[in-house]
Amino acid sequence: MTETETTNSPQSPPPPARGRRKTRIGVVVSDRRDKTVTVEVPQSFSHPRYDKVVRRSSKLHAHDEQNDAKVGDTVRIMETKPVSKLKKWRVVEVVERAR
Repeated sequence: MTETETTNSPQSPPPPARGRRKTRIGVVVSDRRDKTVTVEVPQSFSHPRYDKVVRRSSKLHAHDEQNDAKVGDTVRIMETKPVSKLKKWRVVEVVERAR
């Protein structure tokens, strides 16, 4: 390769930017398994036709390395690479402890 032909030429496009990871806030509903918590994440939206508020929730399995989160705690979880068959989220922080 000559000096003018480099691998990082100005004509080559930059590498694709990594997308921002999704984060959710929810309440821990189960902490029975080791290093795993089940988090219920509520979502509400206005129905397009009837203009009523529709409330739905989903349960997500999150990896909790220190076994820090307990039932009733409000936690922030972040999307990550799959840890197991069901776990594709990890606990970032405990926002509020259960009373």
